[in-house]
Amino acid sequence: MTDHATTRLTRAVRQRAIVDHLAGVSSTTAADLAALTGMSLMTIHRDIDDLARRGILRKFHGGVSMLPSTVFESSSDFRMQTQAVAKLALARRAIEFVEPGMSVMLDDSTTVLALARLLNDVGPLTVITNYRPAIEELRENEDIRLIVVGGQYSRTHDSYIGVPNDTAVESYAVDVVFQSTSTMGTDMTYHQEQDIVLMKRAMLKAGSRRVLMMDSTKVGRTSLHRYVPISDYTDVVLTADVDTEVVERIAVHTSVHLAAATEEHR
Repeated sequence: MTDHATTRLTRAVRQRAIVDHLAGVSSTTAADLAALTGMSLMTIHRDIDDLARRGILRKFHGGVSMLPSTVFESSSDFRMQTQAVAKLALARRAIEFVEPGMSVMLDDSTTVLALARLLNDVGPLTVITNYRPAIEELRENEDIRLIVVGGQYSRTHDSYIGVPNDTAVESYAVDVVFQSTSTMGTDMTYHQEQDIVLMKRAMLKAGSRRVLMMDSTKVGRTSLHRYVPISDYTDVVLTADVDTEVVERIAVHTSVHLAAATEEHR
């Protein structure tokens, strides 16, 4: 690997740490981020400027905060960099719902992408998805019958999105649908974009078992659009760091499964 490539990788890891940190606090300072990452203030200011230009952070006098914009919520490229450990933990818990011979539908969330990577080891499956990275993960596996749905390709989401009636999604009946979404409360789920809400709803209807995968940074928050009540899911998989009282309130509506955190990366 060249020195330039190493520098780019280091910046990506650093910026992921910054965003992960901001997901759990309302705001912070450049000095705090320098201490968090072990980098100089000059380097952190360059990172902040880069993230602000991309619409992910908001700079203000004396600090920086997360910008909950449509740009941030939509970007598959950046979502893929966040909460990697939590996503892997959720995937390892969710894979327990999959058995050889099943039909599985995956949405275009990066959380569910972590599960897609594990499906390669399950055995014969039929997998239906509209997410290009999931297609790339599974396309060479001869044990997987891969069906692509969607419509027009979205470069921002890196997936195929169309009017549900025109995508053939509603014609399928699968054993299990796996999804994640922007945020959730204790009785309702939310998403930032209306066209994604419509696509996800159509996919959700296809499953006999319907599984929602959510890390703690998404719990106890709302986004612009109501998606579906939590009771529409048969199962919700949460990371184990979600507050116990919140878990109990969610469990009133559905079956809750906790995923223990892991430091291992794929």
